[in-house]
Amino acid sequence: MRLPKTAHTSQPWRIHEIAHDFTVEDVWALPTPGGPDDLPKLIDMFTSNDGPDGFSRITNALLELRWKIGGLLGLDKPEDGVGTRVPTLRDRLPADLRDGPRGPELGTDPFTSVYLTDSEYVAEMANKTVHGVLHLSWVPDGDGGYRGQMGVLVKPNGLFGTAYMAAILPFRYLIVYPAMLRGIRKRWAATYPNLRSVS
Repeated sequence: MRLPKTAHTSQPWRIHEIAHDFTVEDVWALPTPGGPDDLPKLIDMFTSNDGPDGFSRITNALLELRWKIGGLLGLDKPEDGVGTRVPTLRDRLPADLRDGPRGPELGTDPFTSVYLTDSEYVAEMANKTVHGVLHLSWVPDGDGGYRGQMGVLVKPNGLFGTAYMAAILPFRYLIVYPAMLRGIRKRWAATYPNLRSVS
């Protein structure tokens, strides 16, 4: 379920001090019911070998198409990535986060992990269009349990990046995210069948 941006901005997360110049693009409630200490299960699911690409064949096919188009248009060259076109967010981390766990890699290029706490996991990517951040967190569900929450933060690369984000918005909302959420629900239920089900 898509959430208002305040579901992300109202939380006392460390990402706010790190990515204050990014825009919150999307916030989603994840169909991953559990207890207060189950964030590691969510992180493990996202960082497993097939990562989020494995949540849905439709999403995977669209991502494959995106990478092919990106290759033809030169959107994903190494010189446009993190550490080249844009500095890594790790350069912004305060000492406690920089010296703490970075977290496992997402398992999906071009994302790289930035930091991990007991309530947040952050990974970043960049290309010619955008510098993006994936923020995974674990929150009360309002019904006595807990669930995952996914935030996507972006910093478009000029007018081209802004136009690109606008152009892909219908695909994200109508195809990519719904398919991804269905895949997450199915995979979570299969992996953790004893956790409380989503109503």
